[in-house]
Amino acid sequence: MKDNAQTQQAKFSDKYVTADGQARAVVSLTRPQTLWFNTGTLCNITCANCYIESSPTNDALVYLTKADVTGFLDQLEERHWNVREIGVTGGEPFMNSEIIEILRAALDWGYELLVLTNAMQPMMRPKIRDGLENLNRDFPDKMTLRVSLDHYEREIHDKERGKGSFDITMKGMKWLRDSGIKIAVAGRVAFAESEASARSGYARLFATHGFEIDADNPAQTVLFPEMDIRAEVPEITTACWGILNKSPDEVMCASSRMVVKRKGATQPTVLACTLIAYDKGFEMGPTLELAEKDVFLNHPHCAKFCVLGGASCSA
Repeated sequence: MKDNAQTQQAKFSDKYVTADGQARAVVSLTRPQTLWFNTGTLCNITCANCYIESSPTNDALVYLTKADVTGFLDQLEERHWNVREIGVTGGEPFMNSEIIEILRAALDWGYELLVLTNAMQPMMRPKIRDGLENLNRDFPDKMTLRVSLDHYEREIHDKERGKGSFDITMKGMKWLRDSGIKIAVAGRVAFAESEASARSGYARLFATHGFEIDADNPAQTVLFPEMDIRAEVPEITTACWGILNKSPDEVMCASSRMVVKRKGATQPTVLACTLIAYDKGFEMGPTLELAEKDVFLNHPHCAKFCVLGGASCSA
């Protein structure tokens, strides 16, 4: 008997047709809002279940440079995408030696900035702290750091990220608070009894420590479904939009793309999705023009995270 991973692979193998012969759902880039830059998959920790497999040794996606990023910022204007937000993710973005210059470039172009971080040691280096304080001073209210806090209780968070990680992250969050830098939080639904209980728990934590984060606002406290490639999920057909009363415009790939640079590559490339970094079927090409192509939802994450989970990486 095939295991779930093999079954999933068989189900999602055809780009255009589902395993039972129905037309696969497709999403067009109808409302560009966020361009993401993955600044590299290297991270200071190894989580138990990282969707992009970041770790201290995984450099499958190498560091982007400021020049890489500014090239795409130029393309944004040339292609008239009119995005409102630049997203920066990793790995841990603050391990990239050019990260402050990258962030300043995005802000100089006039975009809002969302940076995903674990708020641990890489962020707390003096050069990085000084850089963030300067950016926050020069561009007030334009930059948000979204901190990965998997659970509001130390023991559960540390089970995912390693013993002591909760306290280190909390120290980083308190420094952000005291520096006046806007904070959001990303947690995991799987670690809570329900979404309501999770939001209640985060609200207590935020109140205790004076964090100005709204636990009931999904843009400030994002609760993500677990990204388990082995989990059994249905394929999304064109008929599903009507059945689910959902529009393709609501799915993340209708509003965003992600720039990465693969190890050994001569130039960056654009991916359809922030969550699917290693499937070449979701690689669109080295320019934003090529990234304007439609996206066929032939990956388990498309169903689990976006269509059925209703989640988005953007603010």
